[in-house]
Amino acid sequence: MLPAGSPERPMAKAGGRLSQVLIKLLMRQAHVVAVETLAPRFRLITLEGEALKDVAWAPGQKIQVAMGSAFIARTYTPIIWNAAAGRTCLLAFEPGHGPGSDWVRDVAPGEPCSIFGPRPSLDLRRIAGPIALFGDETSLGLAYTLAQAFPGERVTCAFEVDDVTATRQVLGHLDMRHAELFARQAHDAHLQDVEARLLNLVADSTSFILTGKAGTVQRLRLSLKSYAAPTVAVLTKAYWAPGKSGLD
Repeated sequence: MLPAGSPERPMAKAGGRLSQVLIKLLMRQAHVVAVETLAPRFRLITLEGEALKDVAWAPGQKIQVAMGSAFIARTYTPIIWNAAAGRTCLLAFEPGHGPGSDWVRDVAPGEPCSIFGPRPSLDLRRIAGPIALFGDETSLGLAYTLAQAFPGERVTCAFEVDDVTATRQVLGHLDMRHAELFARQAHDAHLQDVEARLLNLVADSTSFILTGKAGTVQRLRLSLKSYAAPTVAVLTKAYWAPGKSGLD
């Protein structure tokens, strides 16, 4: 514990004041109106607020939710945005420990919420024709927005997951029962099957979107490149990496 009057104590208070100023200046204020548990570790969180009205949002864009401080935030992909009602929904996954997991697990209706965005994340305007999305538990929200944004296109979804049963339950809620699930295995042995599945789609002029764990995204991107998939047809977004925070 710091002794009274130490130099760090005023600095901490100043940091707290700065955080509150940044939240007021840069972030939209909303509140949680509904929280639904879809499966273990998955929650559908609905936010509302006057600041969410008349907002230009496009599928694939992201928001950042402050975890009690402007300097600690976690990124989510809204699955819908009702600009007239000032309402948005997040499909949030609780990965383990940390501010984001604590928020997803404990958040309740009535709580205030400060968000930054929406902002660009994946430029879905670059894709056309058949679409293949690869990801994991953190990518299900994006998968839903893709299905809604491209209703006339064939969208193939494949996910590496820890809990196949729970993820299948969530996909049922989203009416995406045809998505393929690959249970994670030791030493990433399951990725051989994922690679084979994606490479079978190269000849169909498929546009690929690779998301989720940074290492997996890199491996699959290199695999597609080795099979001469056009660079323009591959979009990537690493959402997380073991031991790191701040990826989005």
